[in-house]
Amino acid sequence: MTDFVIDARDVVRQFGQFTAVGGVTLQVRPGEIFGLLGPNGSGKSTMIRMLCGVLPPTSGSIHVLGNDVVAAPEEVKRHIGYMSQSFSLYADLSVLENIHFYGRIYGLSQERLDQRTEEVLALTSLQPRIHQLAGTLSGGWKQRLALACALIHEPKLLFLDEPTAGIDPVARRDLWDLLFQLAGNGVSLLVTTHYMDEAERCAQVAYLHSGQLIVIGPPEHLKQREEVTPSGTRRWELTAAHPAEQFAVLRNHPAVLDATFFGDAIHILASDQLDAAAIAHLTSSHADAIRPIEPSLEDVFVMMTRDLTRDDDPEPIADTADTSEGEMMPAEVAAAAAAATAATSAAEKATFPEDSVDSERTARPHAVSALSPQRKRPLAGCLAILLKELSHIRRQPSTLVFMLIVPVMQTLIFGYAINTEIENIPTVVYDLDGRQAARELREAIVNTRTFRVTERVTDESAFQRAMISGRAKVGIRIPPDFSERLLHQEQASVQVLIDGSDSQVAMSALNTANLLGVNLSLRRTRPFADRLPAVPSRDAVGRPALPIEMRPRLLYNPNLESSHFFVPGLVGIILQLVTLFLTSFAIVRERELGTLEQLFVTPVSRAGLLLGKLLPYAGIGFLEVLIVLTVMVTIFGVPIRGSLPVLLVLSLLFLVCGLGLGLLVSTLAKTQVAAIQFAFLIMLPSVLLSGFMFPRSEMPLPIFVMTHIIPVTYFLEILRGVILRGAGFTDMLPHIAGLLICTAAIFAISLAKFRKQLA
Repeated sequence: MTDFVIDARDVVRQFGQFTAVGGVTLQVRPGEIFGLLGPNGSGKSTMIRMLCGVLPPTSGSIHVLGNDVVAAPEEVKRHIGYMSQSFSLYADLSVLENIHFYGRIYGLSQERLDQRTEEVLALTSLQPRIHQLAGTLSGGWKQRLALACALIHEPKLLFLDEPTAGIDPVARRDLWDLLFQLAGNGVSLLVTTHYMDEAERCAQVAYLHSGQLIVIGPPEHLKQREEVTPSGTRRWELTAAHPAEQFAVLRNHPAVLDATFFGDAIHILASDQLDAAAIAHLTSSHADAIRPIEPSLEDVFVMMTRDLTRDDDPEPIADTADTSEGEMMPAEVAAAAAAATAATSAAEKATFPEDSVDSERTARPHAVSALSPQRKRPLAGCLAILLKELSHIRRQPSTLVFMLIVPVMQTLIFGYAINTEIENIPTVVYDLDGRQAARELREAIVNTRTFRVTERVTDESAFQRAMISGRAKVGIRIPPDFSERLLHQEQASVQVLIDGSDSQVAMSALNTANLLGVNLSLRRTRPFADRLPAVPSRDAVGRPALPIEMRPRLLYNPNLESSHFFVPGLVGIILQLVTLFLTSFAIVRERELGTLEQLFVTPVSRAGLLLGKLLPYAGIGFLEVLIVLTVMVTIFGVPIRGSLPVLLVLSLLFLVCGLGLGLLVSTLAKTQVAAIQFAFLIMLPSVLLSGFMFPRSEMPLPIFVMTHIIPVTYFLEILRGVILRGAGFTDMLPHIAGLLICTAAIFAISLAKFRKQLA
């Protein structure tokens, strides 16, 4: 039978070539407060994360509450509580909402949740603040709330990563009173701290430095170590009227090994050569009092740390509870523990016998017991995550504005602003003729509505300047013999200069100019053709006509209104934009705030976590689809010719795909800035290559092939097919299949990359 709630042996954690924790061995007994100390960067937080199962060790073994944290991390998480180094609860949820959220995460029934809520509120004295937002609490009350959330499920082991950092002394003392009360009830605690007075309260302490375990043992035994007060030295406390003046004198004396301020006094480590009278003499009799003292725990770690600066490869030192047994290295401690349990069976090493468990439970309600594996719940914690997300949305009006109002604004702006009909091209006319035929030509140019004559010039220099400056995109030069050549039935040429810097404008001007020439030519040749004895062909009433007549007819959008083309596509673009950004930010934001790490320590399943976060945005996204479609029909007059239920079902499919894209971004990005960059990286090809702005058929073959991996490509075809052409489900099968494949691939990649671990 194991005697430890934590049994970590030779634990190593490396990040690339950097060793954050190197070969640490430690054990924690039931009901014990164990202190883990060390400077910043010593590996304390990394060690706690490995013990909680959110960071796998590179090597070594860790058993927590009888379970291997590598083989069964979720089993461990159901029975531990965790307070992270920084406040990692939800600032925009109230005290009560945070507590209820974590209670639901651990699967408490409503009746049990209400009971435990009352108990932890009474324990932490949070009753008067249950409706206060967590973000508005002071530091001490935030820590109380974090403790309440960590205790809601009655954990047998509590991990506290610097729980009193940044709070005032009164709040610190009150929090430690709570911790002692918990320890008295049988809860085991592992605490990291920088405060030596807190370390003094621990049953055992371990000191880490640069990832190495330097010393471990009860505080009182550590103080008696020879390295702390070397042979031939004594410790003194000096109280003086002007301690700063005496401090400089003492530090410079060769018989004084160390001197440091301790409040208003000076603590001195001096050779036995100096007694109280000698020290008083050194300070010129200005000392008010000199008395011998025992070393403090701070002295222990100061001396240990200074020894490390003189030795690049320190050996870890362990201190046992019984000093008569001598000092043992951590490896020796592990060997002794192994020898003590060698006679037990393999099963007893992992669990406690039932009779022992019952007796322990009678004595201590929270004593460590055997943990029988529980049935796995694929959607564990989903309801808690869903309700929490709904509370976030309710507390963030900007989110609702972004999701519901901004899409309408975008639809209105794009629908009115985007117009592919090229009209009123600025045109300059240089008329060198000026007679009747030239005037008719100028009127015909204006009547096309494609050209807008902004200038009429009378010299070549002004004509060239108008084109070069960009004031005119088209320049028409009518030659001086224009009318005369027409009267003599000769071909007359009109020079049309087109600015090619804008291809769309240039193409429209070119086509209009060619069509204008044909129409004017036909008008002038028809009277001559009527008098001819034979013509190539005649129309139905016998008039001469062109041999081939083209009668074009425009379907679906006969007036070529650009809103009928762009607005349906905007539904897809806007829907992807909103779902992509909001979903990716929702998870990345939790990672930045530290709340995601807090969730990793809970038994919430991956599916429950992701589904709970995505469902609220899916519901709002579907509402957004209805709003944008309503705007499209009522304001822009774009009718939905196909089946509305089919359109909504396929929109829901694309909505799921958009949420998957946001989830994929959240697995790749570590910060919100990175999420923005990834999101724009996805949106840019979605707008330019999906067929929303430019026809895909005109793209080069490699790019055309690449467009098939863009989900919005298929949805745009579905939207335009159902809305404009009245296409049915079967008509859209190829596009539906493509969208399904994209959705499945995106979710498969996202789920494969999302882990309930930090690395």
